[in-house]
Amino acid sequence: MAKTNGQNGQSAAPDNRCAAEDPSNKRVDPRTNRRGFLQTAGGAAIAASVTGLIPATTLTSVSANAQEIEPNVEIGPSVAKKRAKAALSIRTAAAQRERDLPIVSHPTNGDEELFPNKIGSFSKGLPHNNLGEVDVPAFNTLIHALTTGNAADFESITIGRGVKLTNPQSGIAFAMEGPDSHCLAQRAAPAFSSAEEAGEITENYWMALARDVPFTQYGSSSVIGRAAADLSRLSDFRGPKSSGAVNVANIFRGLTPGDLAGPYISQFLWKDTPFGVERVDRRMRTVVGGVDYLTGYGDWIAVQNGASTPGDAFDPTPRYITNGRDLGQWVHIDVLFQAYFNAMLILFSIGAPRDAGNPYRTSRTQIAFSTLGDPHVASLIASVATPALKAVWYQKWFVHRRLRPEAFAGRVHNHVTHAATYPIHSDVLNSSVLNELFTRNGSYLLPMAFPEGCPTHPAYGAGHATVAGACVTILKAFFDESFVIPNPVEASADGSQLLPYTGAALTVGGELNKLASNVAIGRNFAGVHWRSDATESLKLGEELAIRFLREEKDCFNETANLSVTKFDGTTITI
Repeated sequence: MAKTNGQNGQSAAPDNRCAAEDPSNKRVDPRTNRRGFLQTAGGAAIAASVTGLIPATTLTSVSANAQEIEPNVEIGPSVAKKRAKAALSIRTAAAQRERDLPIVSHPTNGDEELFPNKIGSFSKGLPHNNLGEVDVPAFNTLIHALTTGNAADFESITIGRGVKLTNPQSGIAFAMEGPDSHCLAQRAAPAFSSAEEAGEITENYWMALARDVPFTQYGSSSVIGRAAADLSRLSDFRGPKSSGAVNVANIFRGLTPGDLAGPYISQFLWKDTPFGVERVDRRMRTVVGGVDYLTGYGDWIAVQNGASTPGDAFDPTPRYITNGRDLGQWVHIDVLFQAYFNAMLILFSIGAPRDAGNPYRTSRTQIAFSTLGDPHVASLIASVATPALKAVWYQKWFVHRRLRPEAFAGRVHNHVTHAATYPIHSDVLNSSVLNELFTRNGSYLLPMAFPEGCPTHPAYGAGHATVAGACVTILKAFFDESFVIPNPVEASADGSQLLPYTGAALTVGGELNKLASNVAIGRNFAGVHWRSDATESLKLGEELAIRFLREEKDCFNETANLSVTKFDGTTITI
């Protein structure tokens, strides 16, 4: 009820911000809201007549006495001012909890300070010399803008031939739910001269050479056999191994539980997807096989300087994902949370049980909906993607500024051809992959799957991988990870059809982990990311989602205890 001002007898507006108010403080017409309408002369009678509660013959008498009817009072455990205070308390407590966590450090690999010519730092889109080394004064305009955070300074960055940098200011945007972007950390990226960096570029090279090999034919492919042998001899390669070796069963796969089980591709990238009353056939518009880009030095240097490029060459026949080129193209133009929204729709359609800690799984009287139900899950997948991007964009632009594999391969090319001398680890220089590259393309550049090469933002962390980690964590919290997926499938070698998969059982949790790795490593197949970009950024997204879900849980009336098996195999309860 509104308070009464004792001086003038007029009703004063309630002193809480939950009530509907006219911003100009003018009197609000009661006909513009449900309760006001029912209090208007005749309004209550008309409404009651419509619902059949009051006979039409009584309309006149009820209308005459409408002002004497006490309006309905809302019910619930807290209303009006009490509710506003409770909402403020929840938001304040969440912010204080985040504030009180230990301050994280943001280690870097030291390359930017070590190399005055910035050969270990991202610089695509800025002007470069003929070796692909950035113009240092131009690079400093970028650093100046990142340091000040002033919008005008970002507009003053010196760019090259016109291609623009991708959204550096996103890294300093705030988020209203979950952790602040600056409160999450990643380990330092591998250093330019390290054996780990050499191992990762060697893997990138082999992935490019193996793009057109169907995953189902890895066991019989000679290029895959040579790649496995070469990766096995590296001194610090951190991909999956069996008895200390890379083999045809684990090559190019991720490190999470589920990555090594069954087909390379997750069921959630193959199965037809119900979309309301529609059904989405998962055959995709992919690109022509055998077509790679930026293998000529002139094209490579032009793109480093920000030159525009032509579009893709598309294959006219749609097909299911069958090889690394298809997977790379899938993550070329996807909507960023698309893979996980599709996975959710598939989980709905196969009747995957909800997490055991969801109270509606055992409720006698209720079903879930806007809390802990289907609409809630669907909205969270999109909601968590934005703070995930803000978090990783902070890492990209304001912490690491790691160069892309495309640029590092240019350093390898110039070093091997004696155009320049760089401190590149011998593991890649002694790799047999370099001879194969030169025989095929006449250069040591990384064959790129996309005409434009890599995006115009730094490599580490990876946006796709961070969003994958966040969205998959949401799904694992809401669904029973141990549920076995019925009727699993596998694409034929030509991608024209799906065939029954009859191997080991595939679980929801394992296939969600594999989905996250497929998306993250799919970018590596395209040549735009490194292995550590993928594996470390999955963890970044996972941590963000866990903290995001804790704030969601604070808002529930229900008691929920959702479990998540993390990418490292440990289980937590939210």
